Amino acid sequence: MDEKDILARIDEYVGEEQRLRDRYQRGDLARDEEHRRLEDLEVALDQCWDLLRRRRARIDAGSDPGDADAHVRPPDEVEGYLQ
Repeated sequence: MDEKDILARIDEYVGEEQRLRDRYQRGDLARDEEHRRLEDLEVALDQCWDLLRRRRARIDAGSDPGDADAHVRPPDEVEGYLQ
């Protein structure tokens, strides 16, 4: 997955997030379902942003961003970062 693909996926997730919020506001979606799906989207977005940052760091360091370690990390790893 290259940077363009990652950014496209981020855009898709953000669009889905907005559609979920709109559906909830119209009453087409239960609050618990909206909340569950938004949590899933948040994790997926965090994974994409993590991958994008790591790819860019590899480029800045003069390394190949597509090397084997440039993969999507598991949710428990990405969500466990201290900020």
